[in-house]
Amino acid sequence: MSDLFDLTGKVAVITGSSRGIGRAIAEAMADHGARVVISSRKQDACEAVAAEINARRPGAATAIAASISSKPALEDLVARTQAEMGPIDILVCNAASNPYYGPMSGISDEAFRKILDNNVLSNHWLIQLVLPGMIERKDGAIVVVSSIGGLRGSAELGVYAISKAADLQLVRNLAVEVGRHNVRANAIAPGLIRTDFARALWENPANIERYNTSHPMRRIGEPIEIAGAAVFLASKAGSYVNGQAIVVDGGSTI
Repeated sequence: MSDLFDLTGKVAVITGSSRGIGRAIAEAMADHGARVVISSRKQDACEAVAAEINARRPGAATAIAASISSKPALEDLVARTQAEMGPIDILVCNAASNPYYGPMSGISDEAFRKILDNNVLSNHWLIQLVLPGMIERKDGAIVVVSSIGGLRGSAELGVYAISKAADLQLVRNLAVEVGRHNVRANAIAPGLIRTDFARALWENPANIERYNTSHPMRRIGEPIEIAGAAVFLASKAGSYVNGQAIVVDGGSTI
């Protein structure tokens, strides 16, 4: 059964992988045999994570910094990966931003656009860059890290939730467009996970008290608990899963 999750020989690019969910996904994919590209804004942070992975699995990780807000930077990320590691088999669009917390009535146009650009348009850019090679080889897996915020309303994370709902539609559209080429596109919708990105939520005493008393599992999630879903979607185990959103929230949405 372990062969179902074997990623040996696969090249995976994971954005936002110097910490949090992205790092957990990169480490898990490397542990399952993939060669992974660690990418975030800062090269030194990427190199530190790659070094830790390579200490366990020599040659498994390469660090290539790229800002998701820059199309040329993403073009360089894909070009360098292909030149240094070969064709990209797996793309995990994990990096995102949320510069605003509060009601939608208070968000500036600039912040609104930044959220949509970084959380939706950047994913579109990256996907368009890797798709030609995947289509040519008749093989590929695209995983977009969305959020349960894209499945329900929010009084504090409205535009972020809109962007994450758009990501869910993005993978559905891609599934229809490129499924015939054996390229699969899926999303993961995490609940509240203990990451720096979500610190404002899980450090909030009221939120933690609510989770610890009313959440089905009485706790928030950990980054490694998202990584398993990503490995599943990228491997043979998920070879007939396409256009779906896998909710990993411990039961929050139920």
